[in-house]
Amino acid sequence: MRLKDKVALITGGARGIGRAIALLFAQEGADVVIIDVNLQEADKTSHEIETLGRKSLALQVDVTDYLKVEEGVNKILDKFAKVDILVNNAGITKDNLLLRMSEAEWDVVLDVNLKGSFNCIKAVSKAMIKQRSGKIINIASIIGIIGNAGQANYSASKAGIIALTKTAAKELASRNINVNAVAPGFIQTEMTAKLPEDLKEKMKEAIALKKFGSPDDVANVCLFLASEEAGYITGQTIVVDGGMVMA
Repeated sequence: MRLKDKVALITGGARGIGRAIALLFAQEGADVVIIDVNLQEADKTSHEIETLGRKSLALQVDVTDYLKVEEGVNKILDKFAKVDILVNNAGITKDNLLLRMSEAEWDVVLDVNLKGSFNCIKAVSKAMIKQRSGKIINIASIIGIIGNAGQANYSASKAGIIALTKTAAKELASRNINVNAVAPGFIQTEMTAKLPEDLKEKMKEAIALKKFGSPDDVANVCLFLASEEAGYITGQTIVVDGGMVMA
């Protein structure tokens, strides 16, 4: 098992990509903590992890509140005594055209997606520095690389995550902490399943492999980055998009 006896913290881990990462990490031997605003769904995922024979903990934490994040990390340290892996997956969208986008729509997306990642890195890295080891994986998006009409807030937040990844990688490298990002393309989730079929077919045409990705496609890359096999990789952004963006 590639993550035997590691302790992983996954934000937004109750559903979708976060859940897929959590379950794969557990299958590979990790004990997994789920942080999410939806405690009921987080508890369900946590129970699934326990059925795989691993320890788990579900916490309701607003990642935009640093004190709450720090409190959550302290609970994790009380229970598991360490944090080996952090996956910053929590994120939201509030789409609107730039001229119509409200200040509130801008603020909430930047707060959850970018500030939330910063808060979790800051809180968890304190423990990782003491351990002199750790893996941090930030979930970005190809939209943070290419932009997208109607998503000024989301694209800015995801581009910020890529830049945050590089800076954190440089600052934490001396403590044997690897920091990388994963930028998914069009991934099949509950949210994307609601899109009209004609729109989905049009989007497929822009993808070289002519198909959408699954949460497991993203989880597999996160597993690699969390493992010792990626020990010499840091500050990188790995795109998982079926060839939609080639730069």
